[in-house]
Amino acid sequence: MPSLPSAASLKALTAWDTPTICNALEITNPERRAYGFTRRPVVAPFPDMKPVVAFARTALIRSREPNARDRDSAAKMRIGYYEHIAAEPMPSIAVLQDIDAPDTGFGAFWGEVQTHVHAGLGCAGLITDGSVRDIDAMAPNFIVLAGSIMPSHAHVHLVDFGGTVSVFGMLVSPNDVIHCDRHGAVVVPYESVEKIPAAIDLLTRREKVVIEASKRPGFSIEDLRRAFKEQGEIH
Repeated sequence: MPSLPSAASLKALTAWDTPTICNALEITNPERRAYGFTRRPVVAPFPDMKPVVAFARTALIRSREPNARDRDSAAKMRIGYYEHIAAEPMPSIAVLQDIDAPDTGFGAFWGEVQTHVHAGLGCAGLITDGSVRDIDAMAPNFIVLAGSIMPSHAHVHLVDFGGTVSVFGMLVSPNDVIHCDRHGAVVVPYESVEKIPAAIDLLTRREKVVIEASKRPGFSIEDLRRAFKEQGEIH
């Protein structure tokens, strides 16, 4: 297995938005062009938040039916989950799949209490196809990508944690590197983390040719053809 990316290399990726990271992965990992990212719209209550890069911690939740576990078993599950969130490598990001389909998001796991507890344990944010609430009371600087906003937590409870989950069509396993912002999220393979800045530099130089040409007075189809040709010669 590739070695763990350094904190510095992860922080470097926060300089770019998630669409740009997806573009770069098309160069570093062309086989991942059609998977590895969120494929359905997300609700981003804090759209001005800067991109976050963190290690995934995963869980399954449901809220439509009461928890079948007894009090002690439920408490043990909950503490085990928090240990999962707080474990190395850090920072973590919680990725929770709601398994109540077709009533996904019936009750909100996330609100004032959970965001503050998770933030206190070193978690940078959450991605869930379930719902969230208490938007105005959530922990500050905690990125939130959700399926919906709902008022009640209903019977919400943890079903399991630490396995592979599917959220918005994105498959995520524990400790996957996740890059996310208001556009959605993408899994970044460990071996690609340090390759991405160079890929973005290449993309930027290629795009600049077309963008600058389009801004010149009298821009024409012939100008566009020349720009595309010049773009194709940049390596």
